[in-house]
Amino acid sequence: MNAKSAVVTGSSRGIGESVAKEFAKAGYNIVINSRNAKDLVVSKEEILRSIKVPVKIVTFAGDISQEEVCKNMFDKAEQDLGGIDVLVNNAGINGPEKSIVDISSREWDEVLDINLKGTFFCSREATRRMLMHQEPNSRLRDYSIINISSVHQTTPMPLAVPYAASKGGMEMLTKTMALEFADKGIRINAIAPGAIATMMNADILQDENKRIEEEMKIPMHRIGEPSEIARVAVFLASSAASYITGTTLYVDGGLTLVS
Repeated sequence: MNAKSAVVTGSSRGIGESVAKEFAKAGYNIVINSRNAKDLVVSKEEILRSIKVPVKIVTFAGDISQEEVCKNMFDKAEQDLGGIDVLVNNAGINGPEKSIVDISSREWDEVLDINLKGTFFCSREATRRMLMHQEPNSRLRDYSIINISSVHQTTPMPLAVPYAASKGGMEMLTKTMALEFADKGIRINAIAPGAIATMMNADILQDENKRIEEEMKIPMHRIGEPSEIARVAVFLASSAASYITGTTLYVDGGLTLVS
């Protein structure tokens, strides 16, 4: 592979689209993913409009909670881009805002399947291929996996047991994979966003009183932008972060300092 390549899951909007855009600006060829093919077409056009460097954007529609979908996505990355250097596990959902006594097994499974199992499937397929591309008896190529977690991997969130549990699991998945692959040229880190201006927080963003209330909880007194997460992801994948693995960077305006 000459130009570097990245797969970004859940990248048709919000943080994922912003991450894909930042990697494209940095010269990466990208596989963007979403469950909705039409959304991906729109996202691809938006990314291409926003950059000045020639890169290849490959769309792959599919639900990453499905094992075969993940295998096929990485096969396509191999076929169209020659492999990948970076995986960003961003796809995720909030799940129901309910007490644990009211959560059904279906609702629990949906959140854990997308947020945690999907991250496992994609990470497994990525590392298999990264290891395959490492050349024996030569300097290891620097590969990177970045998991988009949440401040709620450590800070409890009322009425969100499946979501918080999935992010807590992601923290340990990140650390364990990082330990396993530390000497194999694959760095695994996580980013834990706080409140970010995306559709997942639409109820707060569209209600001025709720927004002000939320901002007052944050030491920096503002809600973050998706681009502020995306720039951290590009940093973690870069040579500037070459000695960082198994770490979670909290990008939360200081929220966890007071939570």
